[in-house]
Amino acid sequence: MMKVALVHDWTIHMRGGEKVLDALAEIFPEATLYTLFSDPKRLSPRLRRLRIRNSFLQYLPGIRRYYRWLLPILPLAIRSLKIDSADVVISSSHCVAKGICKPAGAIHICYCHTPARYLWGFEGVYFDRYPGLIRRLIGLLLQWLRAWDLSVNKDVDLFIANSDCVKERIRHFYKRDALVVHPPVETRFYTPSAVREDYYLAVSHFVPYKRLDLVIEVFNRLDRKPLIAGSGPMERAYRAMKKSERIFFLGAVTDEELRALYAGARALIFPAEEDFGIVPVEAQSCGTPVIAFGRGGSLETVKTGVFFDEQTADSLEDAILRFEVLEPDPALTRERVESFGRNEFLDKIRQIVHSRHLHTRKSL
Repeated sequence: MMKVALVHDWTIHMRGGEKVLDALAEIFPEATLYTLFSDPKRLSPRLRRLRIRNSFLQYLPGIRRYYRWLLPILPLAIRSLKIDSADVVISSSHCVAKGICKPAGAIHICYCHTPARYLWGFEGVYFDRYPGLIRRLIGLLLQWLRAWDLSVNKDVDLFIANSDCVKERIRHFYKRDALVVHPPVETRFYTPSAVREDYYLAVSHFVPYKRLDLVIEVFNRLDRKPLIAGSGPMERAYRAMKKSERIFFLGAVTDEELRALYAGARALIFPAEEDFGIVPVEAQSCGTPVIAFGRGGSLETVKTGVFFDEQTADSLEDAILRFEVLEPDPALTRERVESFGRNEFLDKIRQIVHSRHLHTRKSL
């Protein structure tokens, strides 16, 4: 029997990374979960059943409101978490989770959602809005964080990337190779509906790099109906951009409501440059095509739809108009993404972990 430790940056909601973590917990239900801070009430039942060990950050009042400002101390926090004992450590990492100290004799497999975007390649998206002096101070901090991020890679025995895009980012920034295992998508849950309505849909966390500003700008001038599901720190700014009475903000929605929204939409609008992007696969599982920015993970996940080449409102508007002369087949749209299903993920991860563990035992 393997003793497994799972590691995740923070567990305060159920987004794409947490859905991967939920699948890992299905494979290893006896694992202990190590995380910087958590909110069990917001997690799936499967994750709530795990033994959860939090760092000292858990005891800071109201941390969910300001944790992004704690980036300078996150390396210290993850190193403060001590794994009692484990044969295999599996980190699900987009920030600092891969930096946890592994026990002697354990192997560390990192499922890398991406090398941290605010350190590697997307700094401008996060920090260009700050004044010059603050940007210079941030630049010094990022320089230190990059050095730390590279130094902890020596304890990772195997990287698994969530896409070919992330595999290339790992190769470019970390100088390491990686296997590719796409994240699990609940294709059995997200299914087509017989009812198709005349609206477009955007589903996202409201942060700058998701580029929902493009969606609002385009539909302020197009006579179309977009529904925008989600929430986040940019919500007030996005609502202030709205001029058209046909734009509707739905806020956070349940999984069942999201499934109905996907299935009824004319198309999903996906303007972000993502490393993978589960949302487009969920939409296509419901038979709904995608209008996506043609870079990053979308090039792997969008099988039915239209790409736009520039992250501008004009380019997105042109893609919408090009899409409207097409007649996608919902059944074929779903069929093209069924290989992203949860069972495929479970089978591949089981095989990789057991094979690497067996190889390590034979080497001892």
